[in-house]
Amino acid sequence: MRLDRTFVDVPDRAGPRRVHLRVAGSGPPVLLVHQSPRSSAEYIPLMERWAQQFTVIAPDTPGFGDSAPLPLERPECEDYADALVALLDALGLERVAAYGFHSGAIILVTAARRHPGRFTALACGGYAVWDEEDRRLLGERYTPPFQPQPFGEHLVWLWGRLQEQSWFFPWYLAEPGRRLPMASIAPERTHPIAMECLAAGNGFTKGYAAVLRAKRDVPGPGEPGPPVLVAAFDGDPLQAHLERLGHAPPHWRIQRVATPSELEAAALAHLEAHPAPLATPRLGVADEGFVRIEAAGFMGLLHWKGRGDLFLHAPGSALSTARADGLALDLPGHGLSDPWPDAPHELAPWAEVVAAAIDALGATPAKVTGEGWSTVLAAAVASRLNLEAVPAPLPRGDRARWRELGIPDLTPDWAGTHLVRAWRMLRASTCFEPWFDVSAATARDFSPEELAPERLAMRHLALMRATAARPLLAACLDAAANSPR
Repeated sequence: MRLDRTFVDVPDRAGPRRVHLRVAGSGPPVLLVHQSPRSSAEYIPLMERWAQQFTVIAPDTPGFGDSAPLPLERPECEDYADALVALLDALGLERVAAYGFHSGAIILVTAARRHPGRFTALACGGYAVWDEEDRRLLGERYTPPFQPQPFGEHLVWLWGRLQEQSWFFPWYLAEPGRRLPMASIAPERTHPIAMECLAAGNGFTKGYAAVLRAKRDVPGPGEPGPPVLVAAFDGDPLQAHLERLGHAPPHWRIQRVATPSELEAAALAHLEAHPAPLATPRLGVADEGFVRIEAAGFMGLLHWKGRGDLFLHAPGSALSTARADGLALDLPGHGLSDPWPDAPHELAPWAEVVAAAIDALGATPAKVTGEGWSTVLAAAVASRLNLEAVPAPLPRGDRARWRELGIPDLTPDWAGTHLVRAWRMLRASTCFEPWFDVSAATARDFSPEELAPERLAMRHLALMRATAARPLLAACLDAAANSPR
């Protein structure tokens, strides 16, 4: 199964709004709408299974994942629903079948009621019908503003909130009667959600709040609408909400199931019974995208943006934090590019992958600039492609200590301390070079704006996404040690 990623520009009142989405398979189009505060990444396993029957299209909801937010201070569920239909317009899809889980289902039901002719069927994994007690309990406490704090305090709060969301519902009422059966302390469950919250920033708060304010959007008697399945499995807090749906129209079916796999099977059968017309979505934008590379042991997608001379970010960074004109790449295992399992500690394979990307893009840069230790990689790429390498000083500090301490081990741990370690490293690296030698002698000039929490948050997200940062740093250090420079 080939899973692709791309961007689409959707017209909006404030100008084009960029949407990131994943696409796989062939056949009738099916739209997948994720829950809050997740992104389309949560549907990758489902896409792998459903791509045999459908063209599955999973966008990041506005303000989540890597999609731009809605240009609204207080968006409502109807705004997200209309944005979904505007995306269908941009994709050139007249009608689709669709699946949504939890808040994704709420947005879909609202979209189908407002635009009933655009959907051939909906399958919903749970559908919330809030009563007054829910609204009193959830209200503003469930979705407080999420703003970066100078010393990383927001990271401690976020980890605790997400971890205990699996213990209690709502998460802030730690009471015996509110326990959930899926309680966990495992970092592999909490870390991916934390990463998606960091990507969304305060956008996930707005999106959450909108669906918590959403009204019951079940069509009334005689109202048009597609066939709808609403199902919920045992242990899902929204299973109890099935009883709250009240009188459902004839084209709605309400179903209790025992397990998530039974929910998936029921949703698949429902969507297969009501397929959308075959159609090919219009995908891509001119100045940003993903290129598929198979070179030097790397097999996956590389994210690129811009045109012109080439810029390569430093190990542990990303093109999102770069201040460079021209063409920029997220190196493997960095930014939005795919991971590189067992990434090499030698520079030649990294240079080969970059050269393959330039060739696949048909790009014609004249110069290559590297940031930080990637100045060494830039020189290797320039030599391979017969380009000019822009000279730049390498970072200061003992290279043996750079190898040992330059990028710390940020493996997720159960208490979430890896998030704070990364934040502290970035503050130190702003004030000192190298960051791990803090003294008057290593102080570096900086502007106060560099320590602004919002700017640190962008760098922090890039560092946390950089799963191949340590191998890349090691490769650059080895090459620098063997260089005549």
